[in-house]
Amino acid sequence: MAVAKASPKTVVVSKASVSRAKASAKAADQRFQQAKRASILLKHVSDPTRLQVILILSEGERHVGALCAQLSQSQPAVSHHLALLRHGNIIAPRRQGKNNFYSLTETGAELARVVKNLIA
Repeated sequence: MAVAKASPKTVVVSKASVSRAKASAKAADQRFQQAKRASILLKHVSDPTRLQVILILSEGERHVGALCAQLSQSQPAVSHHLALLRHGNIIAPRRQGKNNFYSLTETGAELARVVKNLIA
């Protein structure tokens, strides 16, 4: 009794289709990385106080004491929010003697524009 052997299937894949698949995978990875960065950034600004800080700083650099007064919050509370915004690269500190001043980074300025457009 003779047993027929199955022939292996040959798959022909063109170089163009491989290139398209690689490009598609790369684009998907880039979108994921962008979404991940945006998610982290949005977590940093997901608090009303931090959004207020961004809006205040959009008007110009402020001393920590001025931010405390405008927000009607204690210095430790404001410093906590500032630390989170610094960690997110949304604000940048500048030290002058014993005083800390804060201003928006490019990212912070763009966030301020977005927030202002949302509430306008």
